[in-house]
Amino acid sequence: MTQPIYYPATTARHALPLLVPGQAQKEFFVNEAFARIDMLLCPNVEGELAAPPTQPVAGQCWIVAPSASGAWLGQETALACWDGTQWTFAFPQPGQTVYDRSTDARLCFAETWQRAILPASPQSGTTVDTEARAALTAVLEILRTFKLAA
Repeated sequence: MTQPIYYPATTARHALPLLVPGQAQKEFFVNEAFARIDMLLCPNVEGELAAPPTQPVAGQCWIVAPSASGAWLGQETALACWDGTQWTFAFPQPGQTVYDRSTDARLCFAETWQRAILPASPQSGTTVDTEARAALTAVLEILRTFKLAA
């Protein structure tokens, strides 16, 4: 099982390792920072799992689901990315979005990962005011979830 590495100095938002004066093995810290930047820059995930896949490919990422186990134990809601040797984890920030390849949809983090679900279109009838209002309310909620409207 991969043991997480704790760095003495990190950035505030995504815990990218920082170099400190007199740092030994600078390349290790810089390479770790590059690996995290690579996974966070325009993130794509293969889906959501509670346990690591058995045959991950380098560069693949997942959202760690609740009740995580194995090498992902204690990493719920984090992004888990396989670099070919070990798992790198990054905890999401509020408003962060990812593209989920398994569902062809964007997910937004707001305490949990959320996905927008299209509302049903108003159907037939001569007076669709009630249905139209419900559809508009649903659209507004989607826009709020993805922080596209206040």
